[in-house]
Amino acid sequence: MGSNYLTNPLTFLIQVIFDLYIMIVMLRFILQLVHADFYNPISQFAVKVTTPALRPLRRFIPGIAGIDISSVVLMLLLKSIELTLIMLVSGQGAHPLAAMAFAIPDLLELAINFFLFAILIQVILSWVNPGHYNPATALLYSITQPILRPAQRLVPPISGLDLSPMVVLVVLQLLKMLLLPPIQMLAASLFL
Repeated sequence: MGSNYLTNPLTFLIQVIFDLYIMIVMLRFILQLVHADFYNPISQFAVKVTTPALRPLRRFIPGIAGIDISSVVLMLLLKSIELTLIMLVSGQGAHPLAAMAFAIPDLLELAINFFLFAILIQVILSWVNPGHYNPATALLYSITQPILRPAQRLVPPISGLDLSPMVVLVVLQLLKMLLLPPIQMLAASLFL
């Protein structure tokens, strides 16, 4: 009981700190992919918070076809450090290669969750305050529209009700169930 007393809160704290920053890096990466408004205050916040960590990486890691590879590398490094610290705190020892292998499915899960929550928040905002502009709503629209647009073509509005968010939420949840377990098993098999 003594070791778990401090281990669980410390693990939680490590996860919160690292995952919050990883989410900000992921937000910046996604905003670049969807060509969102970088003058938006939330975009500016993401840029200011992530630039100090990305600037040194960009000296060595170029972007490819408009994709910011340095952001992907930063997310992978941060997640690997987080998992290594959690292994050390839990008494498993440091296994940086194992942490890097497990970081990949963890980042994929984080990205899927990012889109799940972005769509849910956008739907709730459309019910609560439809048609009202604010910077968060504009960014949510920029982020979710590329994945909602194909679903909107497949499922047209029925009596003015847009069911495309529900379709995308189901697809994202299925993606979590079908894509992540094989990748996690592959990562585990590499280090067992």
